[in-house]
Amino acid sequence: MLITGISGSGKSVALLALEDAGFYCVDNLPPELLREYMHLTHPRYTQRVAIAVDVRAAGSLPVLVPLIDELRAEGVTIRPLFLDANTDTLVRRFSETRRPHPLSQPDSGGSVQHALIEAIELERLMLAELREVSAIIDTSTLRPAGLRQHVRDLVSTSTNSMTLVFESFAFKYGVPLDADYVFDVRVLPNPYYIRELCALSGRDSPVAQFLAEQPEADELLGQIEVFMRRWLPVLAADQRGYVTVAIGCTGGQHRSVYMVEQLGRRFADHGATVIRHRELDAFD
Repeated sequence: MLITGISGSGKSVALLALEDAGFYCVDNLPPELLREYMHLTHPRYTQRVAIAVDVRAAGSLPVLVPLIDELRAEGVTIRPLFLDANTDTLVRRFSETRRPHPLSQPDSGGSVQHALIEAIELERLMLAELREVSAIIDTSTLRPAGLRQHVRDLVSTSTNSMTLVFESFAFKYGVPLDADYVFDVRVLPNPYYIRELCALSGRDSPVAQFLAEQPEADELLGQIEVFMRRWLPVLAADQRGYVTVAIGCTGGQHRSVYMVEQLGRRFADHGATVIRHRELDAFD
């Protein structure tokens, strides 16, 4: 597992989760040493390894993506994981911890926050190519326990097939940064306006039964399933390690959760399938 991402997005938490899962962890390894490290012979250091690389190795980042391809061609299984979060969340986290951003310098006007935002945007540009070839976890609304669970879910999936992630979310809190495909299910009848169902979620039987009785829900499920089954083989042939399908409704509690649960069941034959509920997980 190659752990990268935006500073403040939770790389240390992810690395600890992998350590708890039995990985041998190395933090901030210079990319130039990655090949030499993977050619070590002791199985403890090479069979289940998590290596974190961040923007502090800025001068070496351009070689990292080609190096991943080269190592894969040599038979090394590498699963890149990129942690991200929205800028407002990152600014808040840096303010709370009072830690400086690795790229931050006070601007000419002396504004620390303005300099921090510029540093975050610069980091996004520097890591954009690496983000494109990685599985992405948006940690904006995740507590550390939720992030640890997401990492464990990814580790538990097979390394021999593409991992398919179905994620529910609320449009009022923004589209997940880790989404490859986004489907809007706000066109479906909303259980929120039914008194007996308002406090429940799409994982509860009464809500699931209500939505299962709506012809539009079954039709939309079928259309999403047909679309994904058509394009999954093409994505796998493109050597995509992960694909995230985000399903959104207004509050991320009823319709999107139900649809994700149903899609998870329909794609159980895919094997490497992960279910996430962004808004529900944020409060678990």
